[in-house]
Amino acid sequence: MLDEPCGALDAFTREDLWDVLQTMWMEEGFTTVLVTHDLREAVYLADTVHVMSARPGKIVATYRVDLPRPRNPETPFLSEFTDLVHTMRERIRKERAVAAL
Repeated sequence: MLDEPCGALDAFTREDLWDVLQTMWMEEGFTTVLVTHDLREAVYLADTVHVMSARPGKIVATYRVDLPRPRNPETPFLSEFTDLVHTMRERIRKERAVAAL
């Protein structure tokens, strides 16, 4: 279980840690639950991303990340990557608008 493991890091160190985590996962094959507010981080590291609502927290959307591995520093610039991040961001915006009513 990883709860915002990269939250306090600068951008370059954060992306380096993404690669370290990915390499460890690929070598060891363990299951990880990663909690993050960074959609790019979620898409880079995950095979599946669950988007949660605000209180009470519930899963409101699930996205399969079908990007090849290993992912690398160029991966976030692929259209498939950015399209998924934008789709997730729009879903979160809609959920926040409903919650504000």
